[in-house]
Amino acid sequence: MATKPKKKNPRLASGRKRARQNIKLNAANSSLRSKYRTAVKNVEKAVVAGDKAKATELFAKMQAVVDTIADKGIFHKNKAARDKSRLSAKVKALAAAA
Repeated sequence: MATKPKKKNPRLASGRKRARQNIKLNAANSSLRSKYRTAVKNVEKAVVAGDKAKATELFAKMQAVVDTIADKGIFHKNKAARDKSRLSAKVKALAAAA
């Protein structure tokens, strides 16, 4: 795998500050993106396992995480709505099957 070319240091003070800020923002956004994906994955695992109670509980927690991250603009609001809708349908189907 080829490595990325090393970026040159900005000359202007404002550019240097921006580079520092970008590193912090990138770390924060990566962390939140990971949190989002983990929350969604946990609900999907519970659905596959057929655990209705756990799936319902995790779905409620997942909704809060998804909404927060969509509000911050890390994922688009439509993607968040789509993920919630699809998982909601899966959880309801699990409840209906039981």
